[in-house]
Amino acid sequence: MDIRFYDILTVFMVLFAVIDITGSIPIIIELKRKSSDVNALKTTLVAYGILLVFLFLGEPFLHLFGVDVSSFAIAGSLVLFFIALEMVLGIEFFKTDPTNLKESFIVPIAFPLLAGAGTMTTIISLKAEYSLLVILIALTLNMIVVYFVLRITHVFEKLLGSSGILILKKIFGIILLAISIRLFLSNTGIKLHGV
Repeated sequence: MDIRFYDILTVFMVLFAVIDITGSIPIIIELKRKSSDVNALKTTLVAYGILLVFLFLGEPFLHLFGVDVSSFAIAGSLVLFFIALEMVLGIEFFKTDPTNLKESFIVPIAFPLLAGAGTMTTIISLKAEYSLLVILIALTLNMIVVYFVLRITHVFEKLLGSSGILILKKIFGIILLAISIRLFLSNTGIKLHGV
């Protein structure tokens, strides 16, 4: 099997843009404030596991539950929508379980922030152009990056300070809101005027 470095780099960059771990830093910092900690390894492995299932099984897995990719994407967009509202308006939708704080942010960090509907549908789309091995290598490299970013969010927190984090949280909240709406509209077929 011919594996080209260029293909791996291309798929890596596509997945990196969709996963958007750097853009999720303000969200992760905010979620870590609600919890004593976020288990970086466990969160990464859960996200990786979900994406591997989609890489190898994808649509058949969803069809097993009578769900199509578009319906799944719409559900993911709604979760992202509420996360964005939390960031922009400062209200709390995702309640933490005080008895299980370290596990509570597998959702929404592992899903839908990292292994969201957008990432899953992207993986299915990439299979039409690239080999499974190329996608697997690129996905694994992305998850390594995700793990290290999750481990060093405290560094970003110190660099930005509380006011910097607040500003970034509002900005990324609005961006996430826009992404969730775009994901919703593209999977419902609703067209806005001028779009």
